[in-house]
Amino acid sequence: MRNKTAKSGSSLYAEVTERIIRELEAGRLPWVQPWDSGACGPAMPHNGGTGRPYSGINVLILWSAVIEGGYCSQRWLTFRQALALGGHVRKGETGTIVCYADRFTPRDEAEKARDEDREARAVAFLKRFVVFNVDQCDGLPKEVAGAPEPRGERETLPHAEALIAATGADIRVGGGLAFYAPDLDFVQVPPQLYYGDQINWYRTVLHELGHWTGHPTRLGRDQSGWLDRAAYAREELVAELTSAFTCASLSIQPTVRHADYIGAWLEVLHGDDKAIFRAASAASKAADYLLAFRPDEGERS
Repeated sequence: MRNKTAKSGSSLYAEVTERIIRELEAGRLPWVQPWDSGACGPAMPHNGGTGRPYSGINVLILWSAVIEGGYCSQRWLTFRQALALGGHVRKGETGTIVCYADRFTPRDEAEKARDEDREARAVAFLKRFVVFNVDQCDGLPKEVAGAPEPRGERETLPHAEALIAATGADIRVGGGLAFYAPDLDFVQVPPQLYYGDQINWYRTVLHELGHWTGHPTRLGRDQSGWLDRAAYAREELVAELTSAFTCASLSIQPTVRHADYIGAWLEVLHGDDKAIFRAASAASKAADYLLAFRPDEGERS
């Protein structure tokens, strides 16, 4: 099997950041409608063997791969998982590299810390591994290989309404602006009838609720940089990805774009090749926080 490997010793952070920058510079947002609705319905990518959803930067990597490959599924497997399920990856197929972040304590550091009577310092590392879309495999069980039936937009809207109401957030409808006021802890959005495509009202509310999750009583993100362009752009990026991840989990297909933010996002990404990783990680946590309010969440767990 061939893998999408990069030059030896290159930084995975830089590779992914450069890919996102190319998309933004081309005027595309990889997390807004990041799928071909004619091929693959809106959904979060997940492991076809374990059912575990991918999170953080891996969501963007795999969404991009679905678009590039024209796949009909958001299910992914490692080479060994495909074999264990009774199938196999087709000869000549190219895998997609995803990453796993963790920390470990080197033995020398652990021993030194014991001698100095202090806490040992852990070292962060990023591990690559390769996955294949189930469309790249043969012989898999139908429940793994079969494309899930996408729910129509009208079916998903009640789910969005239920989630938004269950958060208990102070959401005020009116005016012509959408924003979150961190000091007063409320969200304001224009009436839904103001939207040419009304489904984007839900996407906008979820974007603002992405900011809402960062309040000190919730996930406690730093929201003090509203007058600092870079800090503001980083928080907007988190909220934008939170909305994308939550919409995908609710099978909502949005089309709205915040093109006015792209320049600021590019400045952040050009200056820090780990910025998109941090934003995607924070957005996964924020989306999980919101999705836990689904009335049927207890039945899912």
